[in-house]
Amino acid sequence: MEELTVREKAILALEERGFPGPGAKERAIRERLGLAPVRYYQLLNALLDDPRALAHAPVTVNRLRRVRESRRAER
Repeated sequence: MEELTVREKAILALEERGFPGPGAKERAIRERLGLAPVRYYQLLNALLDDPRALAHAPVTVNRLRRVRESRRAER
């Protein structure tokens, strides 16, 4: 199994952090990764289904999968 890319690892690392106040996460996404928030969330969503991401950051990926599933169930 190949490793995650540097960008994929950075996305998961960003999700492990907490952010103070509204807009702080979006600002960090732009500044640290050079991505628009919409693109960031597209990439993150794809990572949640990637077994390499689960192997790299199981706690983070499982937490985000639970959040995603609960939001889908609300719809």
